[in-house]
Amino acid sequence: MTDPLDLLDVAFLLGQDERDIQRSVRDLLADRARPHIGRWFEQGHFPRDLVPELGALGLLGMHLEGYGCAGTSATAYGLACLELEAVDSGLRSFVSVQGSLSMYSIHRYGSEEQKQQWLPRLAAGEAIGCFGLTEPDFGSDPANMRTRAVREGDGQGDWILDGAKMWITNGGVADVATVWAQTQDGIRGFLVPRGTPGFTTRDIENKQSLRASVTSELAFDGVRLPDRARLPHARGLGAPLSCLNEARFGILFGAVGAARDCLQSALGYADQRVQFGRPISAFQLTQRKLAGMALSLNTAMLLALHLGRLKDAGRIRPEQISAGKLNNVRAAIEIARECRTILGANGVSLEYPPIRHANNLESVLTYEGTEEIHTLVVGQALTGRAAYR
Repeated sequence: MTDPLDLLDVAFLLGQDERDIQRSVRDLLADRARPHIGRWFEQGHFPRDLVPELGALGLLGMHLEGYGCAGTSATAYGLACLELEAVDSGLRSFVSVQGSLSMYSIHRYGSEEQKQQWLPRLAAGEAIGCFGLTEPDFGSDPANMRTRAVREGDGQGDWILDGAKMWITNGGVADVATVWAQTQDGIRGFLVPRGTPGFTTRDIENKQSLRASVTSELAFDGVRLPDRARLPHARGLGAPLSCLNEARFGILFGAVGAARDCLQSALGYADQRVQFGRPISAFQLTQRKLAGMALSLNTAMLLALHLGRLKDAGRIRPEQISAGKLNNVRAAIEIARECRTILGANGVSLEYPPIRHANNLESVLTYEGTEEIHTLVVGQALTGRAAYR
């Protein structure tokens, strides 16, 4: 069967280095993850032993420079995210949080000491990071977060951190958490290592989405931190939001991977499933579904590549990333649901990927900015008027 992304010869737009990176990621996952992902999802298992292999391939913080990072282009990073999410959104979420949230926050806002301490280990997969911004009562409105850090000793002593963060990917397995808190001088970022007294985590159970990923609550009860734990160059809400833009960029490529995997599965199934004496792929209604999804998939891929080129040229704007996430995740979840209908009753089985991708994409639709928030970001760019309140 034809690769759904080959309909418009999208590969022609890629350089050889980009194709090689995409192929190397696909090959690793074909051997180490794809055969097991249905079982991992069903059991709620995160394959931690895969993390050093992702590091050895250069995928962790791959778009960052120095400190053991690969320093690839943004587009190459996006293509890696595509292949990761083609297997499972949980794997892409891990890599996104590790590289675009945890490592990026340290790389951009950290001290040289913090970079040397953490980035090489995170890049190699020897350590895991997480990013604590969302709270139980404040998701889309992080400016009103309740987590606070107060400095002792007339502004010269340690910081005391109190509060909680919720829905934190990697939280329960992270060796270091980037935590954002209100201070007297506005929102600041802190690096909190696992094992710091007063810092605890609790994994969120009974998820029906991103089950092959660790999602946790972080709690801080009188956590004492020296000033060297503070990210010295991060001040105000713009700092964590800039990190989120990095993660959203990976999502708009990753969603294409999930959609491609669903469509490939549906194409193969439709060619083998015989009803009324012929494969269901020979029926007009099935071909209408397949053709419509292929057009939507290729449109999403072309949009992702265009935004990748803009990012590599230093021209991308936040509303463009919002437009990409909004369009591509919406397209992917519609493709996953439509593919499920082609598989009929078999579509609800984890033997086939569409139902798993559809469940995962419900989380992708919500995290790193909900569909509603990204709609308002685009709306503000078009009208010049903020409509969040």
